[in-house]
Amino acid sequence: MATYAIGDLQGCADALERLLSLLGFDERHDRLWLVGDLVNRGPESLRTLRRVKALGPAASVVLGNHDLHLLALAAGVKRAGSADTLSEILDAPDAVELIDWLRRRPLAHSAKVEGESFLMVHAGVLPQWSVEDALSRAAEVETVLSGQDWRVFMADLYGDQPNRWDNALEGHDRLRLIVNSFTRLRFCSAEGVLDLKTKEGAEHAPLGYLPWFDIPKRRADGSTILFGHWSTLGLVNRPRLIGLDTGCVWGGALTAIRLENRALAQVACPQYRAPG
Repeated sequence: MATYAIGDLQGCADALERLLSLLGFDERHDRLWLVGDLVNRGPESLRTLRRVKALGPAASVVLGNHDLHLLALAAGVKRAGSADTLSEILDAPDAVELIDWLRRRPLAHSAKVEGESFLMVHAGVLPQWSVEDALSRAAEVETVLSGQDWRVFMADLYGDQPNRWDNALEGHDRLRLIVNSFTRLRFCSAEGVLDLKTKEGAEHAPLGYLPWFDIPKRRADGSTILFGHWSTLGLVNRPRLIGLDTGCVWGGALTAIRLENRALAQVACPQYRAPG
């Protein structure tokens, strides 16, 4: 049995199939961890979503910002943008089933692999949160998103405020900050103030900010954190940190790492979207 974590798919179904073939992946024995952004921007979002869903318990998935965007479209609270490739999902005969499956995916996934503790999120973890905090905060959102009033939640999800964690936060302000931390975070201050504007690489940190994983004394530092989201950062493979967004949809590569021994595998991807 092998456990493979794979970076952002973004509707690149062909790249996923080629990577699974390269790995010799067998869903009867092996397991996949997917860091979110299953859909959007790439050419085959519907095929990608169906393929991952069909893997059942062989695949552990966390939600990314593009997955949430699909849910917002399905809820009728946002309109599709010119770069979106999600209409085929919304028009599919199994659209309701796919959306219901997607909105029940978590924001964070934690497990041990051969004794090593891993925490998988899409974008990042605030430095003030322990692993236990992160899982608890994620569960708050997951409860709402999987419930009957999920469309009401989606209508109030978007925005950059509040931008600093406070245990006293309540309601949709609290949930919005939790979602932004897990699905949009790149840079933050030592006090945990989020910068949600800067999308360039780590060397472009705004004054007073650092990449979230470089903040000293992060409380979740005892577990290895897996994340995606940051294509301009590229592959990260540190003792307690693995970043897997290698820009598949931008003409980069789709990357997998075997968690038991950190062996890497990649397939090259056509450029479906121009950076910018």
